[in-house]
Amino acid sequence: MQLNEYQSKSRDTAKYPNVGNNPIYPTLGLAGESGEVSDKVKKVLRDNDGVFDVTSKKALMLELGDVLWYVAQLSSELGFELEEVATANLEKLASRAKRGKIGGSGDVR
Repeated sequence: MQLNEYQSKSRDTAKYPNVGNNPIYPTLGLAGESGEVSDKVKKVLRDNDGVFDVTSKKALMLELGDVLWYVAQLSSELGFELEEVATANLEKLASRAKRGKIGGSGDVR
């Protein structure tokens, strides 16, 4: 499946206030779901000595899907296609790599 196809299909399940004019809702959802990913990883460290077994990987895959859903919704709310977002990200990273700036901090480097 292509990213834009996913974005379009995921939009069919976007049921929140003012869909199409509400970037706040998917932003908050993205923060919550990314926290759930972090929490599951934390529990692997605590409860399974850092070993990612089949069960924990499956649970993480489902949470990553939720993260992707919210990224798709926020992108839609802002007028971006996911493939456009992905391409811009790869171009940014390639530029940083070319200039030896992958490490470090700051958005503009």
